[in-house]
Amino acid sequence: MLSEEKILENWETFLSYVDRTGEERKEKLKQFYLKHQDHLVLMPASHKKAYHNAFPGGYIDHVNRVVEASLKLYDVWAEMGMDRSTFTVEELIFSAINHDLGKMGDGEKYAHIPSTDEWRKKNLGEMYSFNKEIAFMSVPDRSIFLLTQAGIEISQNEWLAIKSHDGLYDASNEAYLKSFMPETKPRSSIIYILHQADLLAARVEFEKEWLPQFKSQQKTKDAFELKKKSPKDKALSSVKSENLSNLLKNL
Repeated sequence: MLSEEKILENWETFLSYVDRTGEERKEKLKQFYLKHQDHLVLMPASHKKAYHNAFPGGYIDHVNRVVEASLKLYDVWAEMGMDRSTFTVEELIFSAINHDLGKMGDGEKYAHIPSTDEWRKKNLGEMYSFNKEIAFMSVPDRSIFLLTQAGIEISQNEWLAIKSHDGLYDASNEAYLKSFMPETKPRSSIIYILHQADLLAARVEFEKEWLPQFKSQQKTKDAFELKKKSPKDKALSSVKSENLSNLLKNL
């Protein structure tokens, strides 16, 4: 869970990234996000605790982490010899900011509804339910749809990066990512950087949520195991003679 201060700080950081999306379109983009601010500020990144950031403010927290990871991975790829002329940093930031926009909803109705089912929350970790009034679209497709609907132009690199950011977890990306012909391979590394950044961010969020619990469970288990007596210890505890007990311990 995030504090109120952290949620508001994340929103300001997010808007600072929006300011880096180019003079010609940043105002339209900012206008779009400010229109939906009340919802987006408290929106989760997923509906279920087993995934990542399924809490108020989780979406913006995740997006900011993806932007940060993208910029750091850009430097790594550049250092390793990536051709930086095939896309711009502006395109990378824009793609990272908007990669999961489709999780918001359809622009009129919002997708995540806080769950009122205490059993599902407690036993399944489903903290939110999906708004059934919204027609199904994949998250990347809806992200692109919402941007287009708002009159925000996107480049080919941005379209490809947003579309394929889930990598091969989404079978529809095979045409872009599973090609063995040079002619049909992506002409830019932006899609790989965004995918890796999204994976990295989601993994870090998973570890923050779950690893402390796993470690706590392991400590409890280890403490229990220490208290358990082995069959030999149980047998020795029934021996009343101290001398005999000492002899048996050395066997």
